[in-house]
Amino acid sequence: MTDEELVVEFALIRLDHPDLDLEEIAGLVVRRMGKDRMLEFAAHNLGTRDELRGAVFPAAVEHVLRVIFTLRGPD
Repeated sequence: MTDEELVVEFALIRLDHPDLDLEEIAGLVVRRMGKDRMLEFAAHNLGTRDELRGAVFPAAVEHVLRVIFTLRGPD
């Protein structure tokens, strides 16, 4: 999945749930993507942080947020 596709998925979920904060939306994105994507996202995030181990779901959520904030640019 490209970063752009991830942003589109995030935006669509945010439209459906405007009352949720960004971390909750990222959690919904990860849950909707399934186990394989969750592992992929977690692996990317742990690689970025130079860590060998970590909890899969929180690491995957952090990856989604990292992509969103990176593409969003500085505020």
